[in-house]
Amino acid sequence: MSKKVAIVSVAQSAGPASKDNFYDQAYRVTRECLDKVGMTRDDLGTVVSASSDIFHGGISCANAYYWETTGAFLKNASRQDGESLFAFMYGAMRIMSGQYDNCLLLALCKGSENPENDTCTLMFGDPFYHRDLGLTETTSAAFQMQAYMEKYGVTKEQCAKVAVKNLGNALRNPYAHRRGKYSVADILNSAPAAAPLTDLQIAPKSEGFVAMLLASEKKAKKLTDKPVWFKGYGSSLDTYFLGDRNLLDTQLKNAAAQAYKMAGIKDPKKEIDVAEITEPYAFQELLWCEELGFCRPGEAGKMLDKGTTGIGGALPVNPSGGVLANNPYVSRGLQRLVEGFLQIRGEAGEHQVDKKVKTALAHGTHGFAGQCHAVAIIGV
Repeated sequence: MSKKVAIVSVAQSAGPASKDNFYDQAYRVTRECLDKVGMTRDDLGTVVSASSDIFHGGISCANAYYWETTGAFLKNASRQDGESLFAFMYGAMRIMSGQYDNCLLLALCKGSENPENDTCTLMFGDPFYHRDLGLTETTSAAFQMQAYMEKYGVTKEQCAKVAVKNLGNALRNPYAHRRGKYSVADILNSAPAAAPLTDLQIAPKSEGFVAMLLASEKKAKKLTDKPVWFKGYGSSLDTYFLGDRNLLDTQLKNAAAQAYKMAGIKDPKKEIDVAEITEPYAFQELLWCEELGFCRPGEAGKMLDKGTTGIGGALPVNPSGGVLANNPYVSRGLQRLVEGFLQIRGEAGEHQVDKKVKTALAHGTHGFAGQCHAVAIIGV
């Protein structure tokens, strides 16, 4: 079994609504990703896509309609639903098995044609006990935020600062959907959503088509001079019912521990050079930073105040603007990995961090208040 898998090429679309149809957008990222390494459809080994066709796309025959446009027609191919960072691991394992020397990963989400995010997340709930209550991802996050502030004394202003930072970073990212120079007061005085959350603390509904090509060690060296290697991965899922969970002690700790062990990371705060975290709600970046081991519980707000997680800080978090700036629901986890890849290669453009990046962390999450988490470590 091959031990090494590399990311050799990536492509992504921008977050704002596009007049291009689904097929054209999916084709363009696929074509761009293959062109960058001089491959054709005939060279593809296997394909793994990530999409949520039924609720988000409104098509009940999941993954049947985009195989031709993504090069997967008559190929070994399958689909993963929910969080696209899981697709990364499935693709990596196919190469590690020795059956294939390359794998095309796709994450597909045409947000402009999808229902509102919480129209879909309402359907996450149990149909008999939860759905009639109106429980959604946003109302669940509001419970989590309130509990977080009460337990650790984290302030609303510190939570809002995450949005100030990330939406400001997004000014440098041409793929971002929402961006701007905001003050803490702007964030807190934006339209109320689910108390204590306000509109600018909640990720928008974006478009996002992502393609990523993985290759075996031997194949990668033929395709590029700058492979970025898969170092570690972990994922973990908590119990389904919200009332049975401690919302401030999620399975992110377990997922991160698995990824760090596989990558040989002992001190993530010192060994991770940049992190791209899925934070659909601003305060979650603080909570997730703590559970990733970047600081002790309740101290991420202070870390933010000191500028540690700023784009010029010791541990930049979401220099792309993160999910608050661009939220293609299913594609967002794999998009975090694309950003980590670009940072390591020094190809992130105006949002490239001002430090040498050898190791990057990408995080994805799905479900009410972070029911499941995935963490990937990549590096040189």
